[in-house]
Amino acid sequence: MRIAIDAMGGDNAPSLIVQGALDAAAEWPDTELLLVGNTSVIEPLLKGHKPSNLTICHADEVIGPDDEPVKAVRRKKGASMIVAGQLVRENQADAMLSAGNTGALMATGLLVIGRMDGIERPALAPMMPTMDEVGILTLDLGANMDAKPEHLLQYAIMGSIYRSKVHGLERPRVGLLNVGTEAKKGNEVSKAAYELLQHAPVHFIGNVEARDVLSRNCDVLVCDGFAGNIMLKAMEGTAGNVFTSLKDAFGQSLMTKLAGAIMMPKLRTLKKRLDYKEHGGAPLLGLNGLVVKCHGSSDALAVKNAVRQARIAIQGQLIESIAAEINGK
Repeated sequence: MRIAIDAMGGDNAPSLIVQGALDAAAEWPDTELLLVGNTSVIEPLLKGHKPSNLTICHADEVIGPDDEPVKAVRRKKGASMIVAGQLVRENQADAMLSAGNTGALMATGLLVIGRMDGIERPALAPMMPTMDEVGILTLDLGANMDAKPEHLLQYAIMGSIYRSKVHGLERPRVGLLNVGTEAKKGNEVSKAAYELLQHAPVHFIGNVEARDVLSRNCDVLVCDGFAGNIMLKAMEGTAGNVFTSLKDAFGQSLMTKLAGAIMMPKLRTLKKRLDYKEHGGAPLLGLNGLVVKCHGSSDALAVKNAVRQARIAIQGQLIESIAAEINGK
């Protein structure tokens, strides 16, 4: 299998992206990695060590975090993200991953790779961390701010297939994010989506509330990008502030420092549970090829885990399975 990596996208590009690719190349010698970016910048980072399963594909432009997504995709044809997308479209790569501009990656997926037949809107589907370290696949978390009931239905089907093919769950539980668990709760979109999901080819368990997500009250959480992104950012902010407050509290006196030293192993375990790097990246589901969005702050570990994630999806024929279910083949 061949996986294209946008070496120039993300806060830590290209150094840590390249390092992650090197780590992945060493871990999986049966996988060919196509490192897409400026050759003159990438080659010195290899430090004379270029694995036989790693190839540099030159791209002389970069889409920045402040670039307007659609304009950038249309004007910067030589950008690393676009070139990686073209490799997928032309079947020269089985998947691509990027830590770059999320909007531009979505536009690359739609304009370069193309939308899957039968899918109205692709969805960004990251893993939300849970206390048991298993996580919940949540879609959509920011690709589409608004959604129709039919879109939420498609999210549920794609998410259920992903959990089955990539994570090995036999019967993933699908929940609909809402303000209450009762069937009649929510706005008109969520009420209509509830009716559709009751008859969908998924294991629908009904409405779920955000306060229960950390306890893994479902395996696939369906929501529109607006509500989902607010939930994600609220959880990230809460976790960050809690750890900062604990650090401050444990540093106030000798006694609290001793208590902090005793608690540190448990706190590190808790922090790991809530660490996005452990999950690698978020797939953009609903495209004609596999696209994985890495966190903008991804380090080498996150890149390596994203490659692992892509490998499993390719081996499980994720894209083919979603297309078959959506189109009834």
